[in-house]
Amino acid sequence: MSLSQAQKKAFRSIGHHLNPVVTVSENGVSENLLAELGRALRDHELIKVKLALPERDDRTAMLEALINASEAEPVQTIGKVALLYRHNPQANPKLSNITRFENHHGRR
Repeated sequence: MSLSQAQKKAFRSIGHHLNPVVTVSENGVSENLLAELGRALRDHELIKVKLALPERDDRTAMLEALINASEAEPVQTIGKVALLYRHNPQANPKLSNITRFENHHGRR
């Protein structure tokens, strides 16, 4: 599933105010990191991930690995922070960033 430009624009607007909930360091991808990433995407649907790696090529490769492992959609990447989305049809409305901020900045 690919996100439309309108969806990406709306998600970027919501994601602007979010803080990173997962940080990836030079230690790489571990079972615990993937479990936390999966839990965060299941609960919040839209999350920020901080890639604390000094080299741009390393960050790009790490982001691709995370996207493939989590089946998430990349919304935006700026510097060391990526915004990821994965739809959850049974998301808790009190936890989902999409549901909580659906009227954010005039969205309907």
